[in-house]
Amino acid sequence: MAEHTVVKVGSRKSQLAMIQTNTVIDVLKKTFSDIKFEIVAMSTVGDKILDAALSKIGEKSLFTRELEVALEEKEVDFVVHSLKDLPTTLPDGLVVGCVFKRDSPFDAVVMHPKHEGKKLEDLEEGSIIGTSSLRRAAQLGRKFPQFKFENIRGNLNTRFRKLDEDEKYDAIILAEAGLDRMGWRHRISQVLDTDVCMYAVSQGAMGVECRYDDQKTLDLLATIHDSDTALCCIAERAYLKELGGGCSVPVSVETKLRDNKIEIRGGVFSLDGTEAVIDSHSATLKTDIDDEPPLKKQKETSNGPKLFSSIVHTKGISQEKCRIAENVGKELADRLLQTEAAGILATARQQTEVAILEEKKRKEAEKNETEMIQIPKC
Repeated sequence: MAEHTVVKVGSRKSQLAMIQTNTVIDVLKKTFSDIKFEIVAMSTVGDKILDAALSKIGEKSLFTRELEVALEEKEVDFVVHSLKDLPTTLPDGLVVGCVFKRDSPFDAVVMHPKHEGKKLEDLEEGSIIGTSSLRRAAQLGRKFPQFKFENIRGNLNTRFRKLDEDEKYDAIILAEAGLDRMGWRHRISQVLDTDVCMYAVSQGAMGVECRYDDQKTLDLLATIHDSDTALCCIAERAYLKELGGGCSVPVSVETKLRDNKIEIRGGVFSLDGTEAVIDSHSATLKTDIDDEPPLKKQKETSNGPKLFSSIVHTKGISQEKCRIAENVGKELADRLLQTEAAGILATARQQTEVAILEEKKRKEAEKNETEMIQIPKC
């Protein structure tokens, strides 16, 4: 009996991350039955620090760095991520080898059991809404200034436990896609329209990260690459990168492909949601891969795959479409930066930096207090 080829797949340890990783593996198995996939699960910084808001931790790659180190050291062949967790700039030599077909990008409301059947607009003034996202808090604070928005951290299981067992939160806001993947659609009280809350860049999409020079893995991943999702995420990631955004500033987006056009709408918000700039942009996409100039095709073949927003260009979609998608995201960001959005972003960053320093001081004080308690008395 011939030995199976072994492919090692990196994943976070959370239940949702494992579900997502197994989803990708199951689809690959349908085509590559001779490959044995082994999951290498690990915890990341973001999984370990649960007593502070993501924006206050002050580090990048919170949910990806340990996995990326494993990739760099060739301990795994590829890593499955929620694409929204991947920074817009990846470590040298690493790329998004494919983008899996996007599920719902929208945000959803999960009510405390005592509010079953209600929507946000039905809650009383002073209700506490749990979210770990500055983007959600800013947009919902703008629409519902009568509510209080407080941080809630942990994986989905932990957040549900905090909601259901504590009396602190009246509702929490989560990604609809994550709830669906966990089999918890029945707990969704309300899906938020983008007029209320635009979603995060790449929300609902899974990205598979691998090494740029690993052609064997790139060929494997190309079979599950979804072109439409990739085009939207290329535009969204280009938009976010140009703005210099991340989890430290409230930036939102909505992207659509229709009638051979890519349309992107983006928003920049102050932390409290009282200030906002929202704009949109669109461009026509070429329809045929044969529109690609032969010289460009030849250049890509000789120099390796072309990257757009760190996402590898694959066969079945023209480079020109990818380039247009990337440009439309950049151009929207540039337009926003020519308005008061630039000042809003600068202020939000300053406020976040202050919050990071305060959080570090709090941690240091806790550490000192613990050390004092442990010092034996003479």
